[in-house]
Amino acid sequence: MDSEFLTDKIEKIKVTINLYEDAIDFLITNPTKKYKLDTGQTVQDVSRQDLINLQDQLDSLYNRLDIFQARLNGNNSIIGSPAW
Repeated sequence: MDSEFLTDKIEKIKVTINLYEDAIDFLITNPTKKYKLDTGQTVQDVSRQDLINLQDQLDSLYNRLDIFQARLNGNNSIIGSPAW
């Protein structure tokens, strides 16, 4: 993959991470309200009941960010398996 493509993907993931973090922060500080999460592809109303799903999505985005940054910087991502 070329560096321009990877840089573009990294920036898009960072923007999405900020959107999810904003939603999570809002719902934590305003537990009785809903938040409109607009990622540019979808718009959804989320509430405090969605926090676990939002956190899972955020964790997934951070993992993708790590993978793309490793590819950009020439580092390989290693997926380990149990050593039983």
